[in-house]
Amino acid sequence: MVKNNAAMQQYLVIAYDGTDAEALERRMNARPFHFEKARELKKYDQFVIGGAILNDKGEMTGSMMVVQFETDEELKNWMDHEPYITGKVWQYIEVKPFKVADV
Repeated sequence: MVKNNAAMQQYLVIAYDGTDAEALERRMNARPFHFEKARELKKYDQFVIGGAILNDKGEMTGSMMVVQFETDEELKNWMDHEPYITGKVWQYIEVKPFKVADV
């Protein structure tokens, strides 16, 4: 069921991976599950856009996502089950209220 976009609050999620020797391995192990969850969010119109943050060498060092939920509790529930969080891929996470420009 697709939810009513007008009732949803958008959030900008900026998350940085760990910098330890196992960081990339954790990311790659969790990646299929992270994509599965993102597809589930998209199915319910809760995923707006997202992708990997790259360093100067083109290596993945983090992620950004714009997601939308009807309540802060739904955001928290997603974060409690997001594989990049539960798998300790993302070590520093910022979440800010956001609004995609209607252009």
